[in-house]
Amino acid sequence: MIEQTITPDTHDLGQFEVRRAIPSRARTMVGPFIFVDQFGPAQLDIGAGMDVRPHPHIDLATVTWLFEGAIDHRDSLGTFATIRPGQVNLMTAGRGIVHSERSPQDERDRGAKLYGMQTWLALPDGQEEIDPAFEAQTDLPVVEDQCAKAIVIMGELWGKRAATTTHADTIYADIVLAASGALPIEAKADERAVMLVGGEASVDGQPLGLYELTVLKPGAEMTLASERGGRVMLLGGEAFTTKRHVWWNFVSSDRERINQAKHDWKDGKFPKVPGDEDEFIPLPDKQPNTVSYP
Repeated sequence: MIEQTITPDTHDLGQFEVRRAIPSRARTMVGPFIFVDQFGPAQLDIGAGMDVRPHPHIDLATVTWLFEGAIDHRDSLGTFATIRPGQVNLMTAGRGIVHSERSPQDERDRGAKLYGMQTWLALPDGQEEIDPAFEAQTDLPVVEDQCAKAIVIMGELWGKRAATTTHADTIYADIVLAASGALPIEAKADERAVMLVGGEASVDGQPLGLYELTVLKPGAEMTLASERGGRVMLLGGEAFTTKRHVWWNFVSSDRERINQAKHDWKDGKFPKVPGDEDEFIPLPDKQPNTVSYP
């Protein structure tokens, strides 16, 4: 039932760790997901926080989902939103957007917590250069019984559909299992994967490794279960037939489009972020590992 297991690269940023499962040499995408980062859990020192300075994106959508803590999001559309657990933030870069992510002051004052996921979705052919957009959704469908609770973040699962915009067929869910909890994993999506982000769980009796991205065989119905309790992210969707290229914060089916974005950022042609105009992340001098952290 398990097609592939990917151990993420871990980046120690001092007070918290970021684990990157894809893109990797083993696999570049699961459905439209082309970037999967898990960070925390972490308790930062009082006064400290996350400070991801303004940086650009093209031809993708970012999805931020928190288990604990809060992040202030600002972007070049003029958006300001504080991301908290239970709220999904979807930022569609399309032809180009700039944003920053920082811990709110009240979080810093009491010692910020960081625990969550950031993923990128490649935009499908014909939609890569759509207008940039931002949305935050809090009224998300919940599927639950006495021992399992799943929040449908994107797409349709277990007969319920989230209102979150999807550009390609996408599934994304946060599943919390109590002791002896179990939940069926539907087989409709072209590609699916799960990541254990806390506790313990198994798929059809095969244990999941903590923070590993476990890619499931297409078309197979299976059951996610936990003996002692655990938390699992389910993600996937439509398989892309056209290759996507990734360089720093840029994703595109066209390498020349990425080169143009490099020049545009270096030459200051991207828009500014209102309320966060003084800082930015420079274009890397050498081949980067996608997104830059402070």
